[in-house]
Amino acid sequence: MSEDALKPVLWTAEDAAAATGGQASTPWRATGVSIDSRKVEPGDLFVAIQGPNFDGHDFVAQALANGAAAAMVSRVPAGVAADAPLLAVEDTLAGLTDLGRVARMRTKARVIGVTGSVGKTGTKEALRHCLSAQGRTFATEGSLNNHWGVPLSLARMPEDSQFAVFELGMNHAGELGPLSRLVQPEVAVITTVEAVHLEFFATVESIADAKAEIFEGMTPQGVAVLNRDNPHFGRLLAAARTQGLSRIWGFGGHEDAEARLLECSLHATCSTVTASFKGERIQYCLSLPGKHWVMNSLAVLLAVRAAGGDLATAARSLSTLQPVKGRGTRKRVQLAHGAFTLIDESYNASPVSVAASIEVLGKVDPGAGGRRIAVLGDMRELGTRADQLHATLSTPLKAAHIDTVYCCGPHMKALWDRLPAAMRGRYAEDSKALAPLLAADVRGGDVVLVKGSAGSRMALVVEALSALDQNTPSSRPQAAINGQRG
Repeated sequence: MSEDALKPVLWTAEDAAAATGGQASTPWRATGVSIDSRKVEPGDLFVAIQGPNFDGHDFVAQALANGAAAAMVSRVPAGVAADAPLLAVEDTLAGLTDLGRVARMRTKARVIGVTGSVGKTGTKEALRHCLSAQGRTFATEGSLNNHWGVPLSLARMPEDSQFAVFELGMNHAGELGPLSRLVQPEVAVITTVEAVHLEFFATVESIADAKAEIFEGMTPQGVAVLNRDNPHFGRLLAAARTQGLSRIWGFGGHEDAEARLLECSLHATCSTVTASFKGERIQYCLSLPGKHWVMNSLAVLLAVRAAGGDLATAARSLSTLQPVKGRGTRKRVQLAHGAFTLIDESYNASPVSVAASIEVLGKVDPGAGGRRIAVLGDMRELGTRADQLHATLSTPLKAAHIDTVYCCGPHMKALWDRLPAAMRGRYAEDSKALAPLLAADVRGGDVVLVKGSAGSRMALVVEALSALDQNTPSSRPQAAINGQRG
C-alpha cells in the first residue's frame, strides 16, 4: 500500500463545499491542503490565493498536473479543463478561512496557541515533540503564523488529532485577535514580550497589548501561560483577567511562578534543569543549549500539563529535542586542514535573540587554533532605534569573549563602528558580499555563529560555508523567505 493511501482524508468535495458555501464540480477526496503549487503533493486540495505579488489561479493547471486532488478557485483559470476537479467560491482566502473554522469546530483536540516576541517557533516545535509521545499531535509547519498561514494550518489538521499546537504571529496591532478567535486556544502561551517590530509600535507596552490579543479567542475555562519574569507580566495578567480567564500560570525564576526555575547548569550543547511545578520538584535534561531554552522549556511543560498531558513524560522528551533548521542547527564542516563548527541561526533575529545566541556561542570551546566567530546581519523592523540597538550588541559580544565579529547591512555598521579593532573581522554591505570574505578566512578549530533577520539573507553565508565541506557535495539550498510574523 502506498504512503499516500495511508494518509487520512481531510476534506471531501461535499464537506469542503458545505464548509465554504462553494460549488464542487466533481466528487474528490483531499488528504492535504496547499497554497503553493511548487509544493503540492498528490491528494492535496490546492487553494488559489491571490496575493500582492502573485495570483494562485495562474498555477492551478500546474498544481493539478502535480497531483492535486482538486483546486479551490474564484474563477475558472485559463488552460484548465471544464471537467477539472474544482471548488468554486467567491473568495479563496475566505474559503480557506472557512475550512480552518470548520476544522476547528469538528476537532476534539486540546488546542494550544503560542505567541511571543521571540521563541514562538521553537516553543511550538518543543510542544509538538513532547505531546507526540503522548497522543496524535498536529502542529503548525514552519512559521505559518499569519492571516493565511493560520487558516491553512487549521485546514490541514486531521479530525482525530488529540493535541494541536498553533503558532500565532503579528507585527501590527489588531492582527492577533482574529487569529485567536479562529484557533480558539484552550491554552495560550506568551513566551516573552521584547523590543521587536518597533517600526510599527511606539512602545514595548503596546507590543504587550498586541500579544495579549491571543486571549480574545479563549473561554473562561482556558489557561494562560505567561513569563513571570517579564516586566510586562502584570499588563498581560490584567488583559487575561479582562477576557475572563482565571487560570493564569507563570513560568520563570520568580518565587510566585507556577513553574519556578530552581537551578540550572548551562553547557555548550545542553542544559540540566531543576524546577518546581506547582510544588512538585522535577529534574530533567534539555538537549538544546542556552538559558533562553531553559526558560521556554518551563513554558512547554506548563502548557503540556494545562492541555492534560503527563508532565514527567514531557520532561523526558526534552532530552531528545532537536533544533529547527536555521534556529541553532549545528554541523561540522571539514576543510583540507581541520574542521570548524557552523551554528546556523540564520532564520530570524532580534536584539534579545541575538544576545541569547551570542551567550550560547560563548560557552562553546573552539578547537586548537580556533576562534569564536559571530557573523551578524541586520535585525529588521526596529524603527528609529535600529542603529542604537545594533550598537549595543557589543556588550554581550565582549561578555561572551567572542574573538572575531563579521557584520553586514547598514544597521550592523553601527555595531562595527563600536567594536574594538581587535574584534573586527570583515564588514560588507550585504550577505552576498560578506559570504566569500568569511569563506576565505575561516579555518579549522573555529566555531562560527551566523545570525540575522531572514530579510538579511544570512542563509547565503551558511550556504557558502557549507559548500566548503570536503566530505559532502556542494549544494545551494534555497534561502528562506521571510513570511513569518513576530
